[in-house]
Amino acid sequence: MTTTVDDLNASVDAAHAAFEKGRAADPGTRAAWLEAIAAALENDADALVETAVQETHLGEPRLRGELKRTVFQLRLFATEVRDGEHFDATIDHANADWGMGPRPDLRRLNVPIGVVGVFGASNFPFAFSVMGGDSASALAAGCAVVHKAHDGHRNLALRTAEIVIAALDAAGAPSGLFSLVTGRAAAEALVDHPAVKAIGFTGSTAGGRALFNRAAARPEPIPFFGELGGINAVFVTENAWAVRRDEILSGYAASFTMGMGQFCTKPGLLFVPVGEADGVRQVLNAALADFAAARLLSPRLHEGYRQSVQDLRGTTGVEVLVEGDFDEAPAPTVLHTTSAAVHSDPSILRQEMFGPASLVVEYGDESELLELTGLLEGQLTTTLQAEPEDDVSELAARLSDISGRVLWNGWPTGVTVSYAQHHGGPYPATTSATTSVGTAAIRRFLRPVAYQSFPEGRLPEPLQDANPWRVPQRVDGAWQRPTLQGQTAVQTAGNEVRP
Repeated sequence: MTTTVDDLNASVDAAHAAFEKGRAADPGTRAAWLEAIAAALENDADALVETAVQETHLGEPRLRGELKRTVFQLRLFATEVRDGEHFDATIDHANADWGMGPRPDLRRLNVPIGVVGVFGASNFPFAFSVMGGDSASALAAGCAVVHKAHDGHRNLALRTAEIVIAALDAAGAPSGLFSLVTGRAAAEALVDHPAVKAIGFTGSTAGGRALFNRAAARPEPIPFFGELGGINAVFVTENAWAVRRDEILSGYAASFTMGMGQFCTKPGLLFVPVGEADGVRQVLNAALADFAAARLLSPRLHEGYRQSVQDLRGTTGVEVLVEGDFDEAPAPTVLHTTSAAVHSDPSILRQEMFGPASLVVEYGDESELLELTGLLEGQLTTTLQAEPEDDVSELAARLSDISGRVLWNGWPTGVTVSYAQHHGGPYPATTSATTSVGTAAIRRFLRPVAYQSFPEGRLPEPLQDANPWRVPQRVDGAWQRPTLQGQTAVQTAGNEVRP
């Protein structure tokens, strides 16, 4: 069934009520809710994966790995919540001798923003869908979530939501803390609802931009954390090409065809020194010889892929290097152009082909690379294939300006869930400066509040001197971190740590 606007409004109202009830839950309680969801998904893994295989055309090994990642992420977030780092609890005691005059007692912490609307992605039915990174990080932050299911795997979304809701109920979470809606009317009303305080989105640039504009046009504009994809350029130095050409081309072929090229981190551009195109074609054909083609996620995506490849190959200066096809299970396509052509028409570098296709760009001299970066739009990732003796410091700095993650001699299609991970980038890769993967994703759905001259007993627990939740606190400039033994380690301004 498709969710009506009235039903959507009821779901958001229930989510807001659940948020109000659960916002003050202590870290252990909130972490237990996340762990309950993880266990429930794990227990129903066989049925979930079977449904996902039927709806997405993705293979069982891939889907089991993705579900494992989802469960791991929930448990990692639970650990992060218990640690309390995300509160950023900061205490400045009153100080009559403060350098700019007497200072009142000031205490600041991060609080959850409220109800978050989350839009699921088609290409990751577990990792970026119902209980993917956006939903998990919003719940970890202390928010309530209303998830808009992706039509590409609606049955899986409904089943996953049922499991999540049952797990939260069994764990004692407030009713309505998580819910699922379907359909375009509900999607638009979700962005418009005044109780919704932020949106998380993973999907196309066109769809994301339409929702982003809608969120900004509200009487009360709200943050829109949209991941819209990217081209993910790879730059190969002359030395690396001379030493590792075949290895680089083989790695490139494996990366841009992984998951039928339906990853937002797929390398869509490969900048290489000018050379023998026939030799490059030969290596790529060999690397792709054992490629196992599969159907794309949906007929709509298949048609979009066909159109984007045909549009680019019809552009002046672009030729076919490896001929693919647009069969039901399409074979990979590699296109070719030159730095001169992209200088004449920079749009060549901005065409995303969501499927097993990519573009090789030949440059004449390595000195061109820095200038070529200026033709690129914002990227989720950029990659350097270089040798230790290469001086690429200026190029690396430029790549850090235009992308959220810069790789050295690797390939961007793996995005691990970790503390230091950043999955984002300048527009049009995303609409924010935040990450949608890793523990830092929790902070998107928090906002800081400062309390001035409050009595100790009226302060939130993370800001009390007694620190009943045992969270890290920065007290008068020095970090104090509770230990497992109940002691407190103090980190001084000089980074000395003492008990």
